[in-house]
Formats: sequence, structure tokens, C-alpha cells
Amino acid sequence: MNTTKPFVHLHVHTEYSLLDGAIRIPKMLEKAWSMGMDSVAITDHGNMFGAVQFFDQARRSGIKPILGCEVYLAPGDRRDRSAGSNGGPTSYHLILLVMDGAGYKNLSRLVTLGHLEGFYYHPRIDMELLRELNSGLIALSACLKGPVAFPIREGKLELARDKAIELASIFDKDRFFLEVQANGMRDQEKVNAALKELAQELSLPIVATNDCHYLDRKDSEAHDALLCIQTGKTVNDTNRLKFPTDEFYFKSREEMERALPEFEEALDNTVLIASRCNFDMEFGKYKYPVFDVPGGKSLDDILREQAHKGFLARLQEMEEIEGKVPEEKEQQYKDRLEYELDIICKMGFAGYFLIVSDFIEYARCSNIPVGPGRGSAAGSLVAYCLRITNIDPIKYGLLFERFLNPQRISMPDIDIDFCMNGRDDVIRYVAEKYGKENVCQIITFGTMKARAVIRDVGRTLNIPLAEVDRIAKMVPEGPNVSLEKAIASEPELQALEKEKPYVAKLLRISKALEGLARHASTHASGVVISDRPLVEYLPLYKGSRDEIMTQFTMDRIEQLGLIKFDFLGLRTLTVIKHTIDLIEKTLGHKVDIEKIPLTDAATYQLCCEGKTTGVFQLESDGMKDLMRRLKPEVFEDMVALVALYRPGPLGSNMIDEFIQGKHGKVKINYILPQLEPILKETYGVILYQEQVMRIAQSLADYSLAEADELRKAIGKKKPEVMAKHRERFVEGSVKNGVDRETAERLFELIEKFGGYGFNKSHSVAYAMIAYQTAYLKAHYPVQFMAALLTQDMGNQDKTIKNLAECREMGIEILPPDINESEADFSVVEGKIRFGLGAIKNVGLKAVESIIEERKANGPFRSIHDFCRRVEGAKVNKRVLEGLIQCGAFDFTGIPRARLFAALDDISRFCGTSHDPNQLSMFGAYAGESGGSAVLFELPDAEEWGFKGELSREKESLGV
Repeated sequence: MNTTKPFVHLHVHTEYSLLDGAIRIPKMLEKAWSMGMDSVAITDHGNMFGAVQFFDQARRSGIKPILGCEVYLAPGDRRDRSAGSNGGPTSYHLILLVMDGAGYKNLSRLVTLGHLEGFYYHPRIDMELLRELNSGLIALSACLKGPVAFPIREGKLELARDKAIELASIFDKDRFFLEVQANGMRDQEKVNAALKELAQELSLPIVATNDCHYLDRKDSEAHDALLCIQTGKTVNDTNRLKFPTDEFYFKSREEMERALPEFEEALDNTVLIASRCNFDMEFGKYKYPVFDVPGGKSLDDILREQAHKGFLARLQEMEEIEGKVPEEKEQQYKDRLEYELDIICKMGFAGYFLIVSDFIEYARCSNIPVGPGRGSAAGSLVAYCLRITNIDPIKYGLLFERFLNPQRISMPDIDIDFCMNGRDDVIRYVAEKYGKENVCQIITFGTMKARAVIRDVGRTLNIPLAEVDRIAKMVPEGPNVSLEKAIASEPELQALEKEKPYVAKLLRISKALEGLARHASTHASGVVISDRPLVEYLPLYKGSRDEIMTQFTMDRIEQLGLIKFDFLGLRTLTVIKHTIDLIEKTLGHKVDIEKIPLTDAATYQLCCEGKTTGVFQLESDGMKDLMRRLKPEVFEDMVALVALYRPGPLGSNMIDEFIQGKHGKVKINYILPQLEPILKETYGVILYQEQVMRIAQSLADYSLAEADELRKAIGKKKPEVMAKHRERFVEGSVKNGVDRETAERLFELIEKFGGYGFNKSHSVAYAMIAYQTAYLKAHYPVQFMAALLTQDMGNQDKTIKNLAECREMGIEILPPDINESEADFSVVEGKIRFGLGAIKNVGLKAVESIIEERKANGPFRSIHDFCRRVEGAKVNKRVLEGLIQCGAFDFTGIPRARLFAALDDISRFCGTSHDPNQLSMFGAYAGESGGSAVLFELPDAEEWGFKGELSREKESLGV
């Protein structure tokens, strides 16, 4: 036996066969390399989630990546949902491997159509699609659920033969292989023998695989638990999905030969197939969306025109506030604008700015609030002139190079905050403008994190919930927590692991599964816009709510050169808009939030007193304490607050130094006189990343682009890179007259505090939103709190907190009333009326139905009148129960207990038609029952009393 002969795994399930595959791609590549494999494939179930990651990492490892998928093949038409009703399968399995670019596009289309058209239990394709989209693909007949193996198992050899002939005709004989496997199952051995005979009869090639679901034999235990997590079963449940052997691992050629001694040629064919799969995935070449421009003009021309026009508008706004802008200052803006435009156009990003500007313009014209900025984009004057941002970067000393470094070619990253209620509308606009097939939201994956995986595995092992919870809580919370570290740092956990075998097993399996992908969902903000239908570049996926998204994550999409945009929904913008609408409705004037003065004394007083519940970024107890100590007086103080209230500064002495410097309790040490202009606004503390960049520019002759590289190096803390910058900084500073000792000390300070440094552009943008919300709360408290309560409807903890704040502010809260309440919390003569939408179990449809009827035909005159006029299908028993318990019918004068006692009858009566002369179920004629409620004959019921009513109000309102 020649064990040195090559072999390639062509049927492998990674963690992206969600809750079915347990193979991590990097570990698999390590093992393939150690075995001498020069190629390997991944074939996840019905998806290509891991394709880009696999391709990139395999190529870096020196291994040829073969992209593939184990698709689900419908027994008939992919759109037929009756498959399986006669006891047959709802789908077969089939392996497809990519040979070339045409194959990649075809596989992407097939997988996409499986999700979008053929989904029934699984994303299914059919023979029709295979006939149309088979070019560039090699097919393997797959596992025991394959279209050939499955009928063999059932003794239907003629059907198996027909399926093999059909697939061979679709793929030509040289692109279809019968697949034998080495998984140790008796059924598989019988199928292998039958496949060998069939291959000889039909002159079809045969290939050997192992349907790998885990990397090593020892991983079968963890994989079994993974299947239990998928199916919601326990390991001791005999009636569950379970692999019958522990042979489904990543075997060597020698192990495969031992398992399949009669299939030498089938093993050799893995290498033959691999040699024919030579697709090369293109990375880094941008696929810009097409932005239409007038004939004869370039994108650069349009960008310059719009930026110059926007600058003139911004200049006019400045002059309305400050008076005539001095020529020197105007020239400073013009020079900066031309500098930025030159860089943007030279880097080829004009179209990107125009696209962002266009959809933001749509939002503004559609009355959809847009945030003033987010992240480093606020440092761009071009973005300010195009109204992408509303932050003047020169006024606040923000740096363009922090946003777009001319020495590093990478796409700009402009994140946009939209009002929560309008975000989807903007995405729809983009889809219509650039083509629905060219625009898509982006997938993301939830992973099995340290605490969660313990709970998942604990359930499968049938360990008592309380015990699992106790063990899980020993693991610290946080983004970078691992079980390995948690066990090493927690003596009690170590002791339990040693003393109790079931805990040792729990932790062993949990560590094996920790970090694996658990589920797919839609990314909170990412949207990709392409120059052509996205399916030409990647496969698409349909989520649980029928939302269409890419099968590749945001980072992987960027690797392919596709352009992503971030559309974030910010609830605070919704609160601001709602507050402004309430101000106009109740007070008759409209507030332009972008033109409020940034010098308002009442706003700063509110902050100094820490009365900032509901105020963006400023409502935590820790932030309130910081504001009381810092006492903000100017907008720059608000900017500093956003930057200071973070783990780094909170864990150092930066905050104390800042506050003492601000209040004149210590003499501010700028180290060098030339640093005073840079550090004066932060009282000698290096608080912002932009300050680090300016220090490097001022002392050591860094360009701002080079200084941005220093900033990045500080953040990444790479010793070899920092050593180079240290030498560069110190020598540059000495050359400019700084003594070496001071230069060394200053670099150490930059290295220490610069690591805590925050992006000032982001601080300014978010401080602006914080100030705006504080201003509204200070001047329009009732409207602001009503808007806040509306936004937090459904969140019991926040509602309780907001109502407590209203009481603290002396704002009276009126109870729900079927005739007075709106869907939202509303403002009535300086008071806040509880909204019907905030009542548990009432629901939006019922609320809308009630309010529409009330607006159309006037207030409800009685409980009978209400029942007669509303739609019974929408206002059902649960709705009525909630309305009665919270007191929404108190206007009738009928005790709640009596109405509740008649709930079943009232519910039956709702929405039914009545003859005015017919005696109603309440003992009054229907024609009369619109009058006084006392005519109703309701059953006697013991009144609930004050405490009883309060208890039921809490049940209904959550407060």
C-alpha cells in the first residue's frame, strides 16, 4: 500500500453548515497542510457562507481552495411543496464543485435560487436548474441521501440507475462522479458496492470522500452535542438525529485506504478532480455602483460642482450667525476644500461621495432625520459641504486624514445615522435607484459565546438548569472572554471540573464548540450596492422573515471589492423628530434643531445637575456623576465628555487631570510651549487621536497622513512598528530643537495616553446629538418626555424609568382613555396622556382600528357603542381585557370589575351588526345603548378596590 500517494478531501462541512458542521476553517487548513494535501474543498449544506474566508485563508496557507456546496435537490419541481407527502424525501443531496469562473457564477445562482424559489425545509434546486446552470461545475452523487444512493438503500436499483444516467447526461460523463464514502456505516458499505457495479455498468467515474463534519475522531462527542443543540434534544434521547459512527472526520489518505481498500482509483480521482478545479477569486478590485451623470461630465466634475455650491451655502449660513466671514478665514476653507477634492478625485472616490450625498438628500427631502455625522467622516469638509455631515471640521479642528489617508488606498467609510422609522425607506430608495438586484442587506453570524455555549451544552447533557446557570455565571461577561481563560482564572470552576465528571464533560464539549457560528441574521446597518446584479458576484440568502441578504459578511464583501454602505437606525433621532412634531402640534412653532444656539445656559445647567435621563450618551449614572464633577459650560466640554466616558480614561487618571485642569486646581503642564495650542482645549491631557496626529506633525515633521499611520500603530500596539515610529518621532523632534530626553518622555506619553485617545470627529458628532436632546429636555420637557415614552413603548424597564423621571420633573401622567388617548403618548395641556399602544396585548392593528373609528364617527358614548362600532376581528378578548384592566373605559362610570365580569359577552358582541329595535344582550335596546351606560345590565361583581385596580393596571401597563 502506497501511503505517500496524494488525496484531497472534496466533501467537507465547516461550521457554516450551521449547527451541523463543527470544522473551523483555519484548523482544517492546518491539518490539510500537515497531511501534505495541496488542495481541499468545502461543501456546506445549501450555502456558501464560508467561501471567501476559506478561499483567502487557504491561498495564504499555500493550499488550493476548491469552492463547493452540498445542495438540496428537489425530487421534482423545486417550487412543489408537496414533496415528501407520500413518504418520500423532500430533497436529495448533491455535491457541486467549482471548476472556473463560469462555475462560480452558476453555483452562486443555484444556491441563490434554492433560497429564493425552492425553499421547503431546505433551500432546494431541481434538475431544470441543473440543466441550465451546470457549466463549470463538477457533480458528486453525495451521501446516503443522494439521488443515487437513496434509492439504492430502498432497493430501487432501477430508479438509482435512472438518476445516475440523468445526472451524467446533464454534467457529461466526465463531470459527474459516483461518490463512495468511508464512514463505517453498514448501509454505506452496501451502497458503496452497488455504486461500484453501477459505475462499471454505465462507465461512470467514481470518487471517494468522507463527508467530514468534524476534524478529528475525538471531536465526535462535541459534534453529537452540536446536533442536539440543532434539534433541541438531549444526548440520552434515543429518538433523535445522531451520526451512527465516529468516522465522519478529516482522514488521511492512509486512513481512507484502510476503510476503502477496493477503491484505489476512487481515491486517486480526488486528485484528478482537484486538478480540474482552478477558479481564482478576485480580491480588491472595486465594483463601483453606477452613479448617473449628465452627458459630457465626469464624476469628478459633478463632485466639484456640488461641493463648491454646497460651500457657498455653508458660507451664507456662517454669515447669518457670525456676520461677514473674514477673507483669510474664507480662504482657509477654500484651500481645505480643494485639498480634499484633489485627494478624493485622485483616489477615485468621487462616485462614492455622490452616492452618499444623493441618498442623504433623499432622506432630508422626505423629512427623514439624518444624524449630524458619525465616526471620522465628520472630519471632511467635502462631506460637510455636501451635507453628508453637519459638523464644520475646521471650526472644531478635525482632520481629513483621520478619515481618508491619501497614503493608504482603502474605501472611505461613511456611516450614516437615520431616524429608526425612516431607515428602511432610504434603503428602498437606494434599491429603486440602483436596481433591486444590485442592492442588498448583508448577513452576519451569531456565534456560540462562552456563557451561552455552556447553557446550550448543559441542556443537551440534561444537567439541571440551576446548576448550568451557576456554572455559566462563573464565566466573566465581555467580548473577548474565552472559556480557557475563564477556567484558568476561576479556582471554583477548576475545582468543579476536577471533582464532578459531568462538569468536566460540560466544559470539555463547550470549549470544543465555543466560537462556532450558531445562526445567521441581518447586519444591523450594512447595505451593499453593486454595479450589476449581485448574484453575479455572490450568492444570496433568505432570512427567517423573508428578508434577502448576501451570503458573505461585511468584511468578506469588502474583500471582493463590493461597496458597502452603513445605514444605521438611531432611536434618538426618532425621539428628536417626535419631540419637534409635538412642539409644533401643542405650541404652534417649529424648532429647527440644526440652528439651536450652542451657548444655551439652561442646557448646560441641566447637564451640570445630572438631570439627563433620556438624553443621548448622557443618561447613565456614571456619566451623570462625571458631568456633576466636570460641570460643562461650553460645547467643547460636551465633546470631551463623550471622549472621557470610556473604559480607558475611566481606568486611568486622565479624568481627574482634565477636571482639575478645567477648574484651575492644578497648573497645566503642556510639556513644551509649542504643544499648548494643541492641548489647551483638553487642559494638557492627550484625549483625542487628532491631538496625537498634530503633535507628530508639529514636533517631528510627520505629514498628517504619516501621523495617521502612527495613530493606527498606537491602537494596534505592534512592538516592531512602534519601535520604528519611536525612532522617527524622537529624531524628528530633536532635529526641531527638542532635547532627546523630553522627546523620549513625550513619545511615552503619546504611547500611553494615545492608546486611550478617542476619535474627536465622532465625539463632536455625538456630542451634537447629546446637546440637541439636552436642549429639548431643558426647554420642552413635556414634549420631550412624551416622545421618549413613545419610543420606549414595549420596554418595561425603560418605561418605568421614564415615568419616574416625569414624576421627578413634576409632569402629570394621565391614564389611558379610549376617547382621549392616541396610539402614542400625547401632550394635553402640559400633561402627558398614556398611549393606547403602550397597553399590553392591545397591538397596533387594534389601536389603529379604534382611533380611525373615533376620528370618523366621534367619541365612543358607552361600552355598547364601542362594541358596536369597532372591528371584532381586531378588538378581540385579549385587547378588551387590557383596555378594561388599565381603566381605558372609566369614562363610562361602570366599575372595571363589572366590565371584566362581562368580558366574554362583550367580546362576542364586538363588531357584530345589530337591529336598532332588537333587545341587546345587556337588556337595553340597541338603539338606546348608545346613550347612558347605566342602561346596561351587567353582572354583579365584587369591586377590585384600589389595590386590586393598581395590581391589574400594572399587569396591563407594565408599570
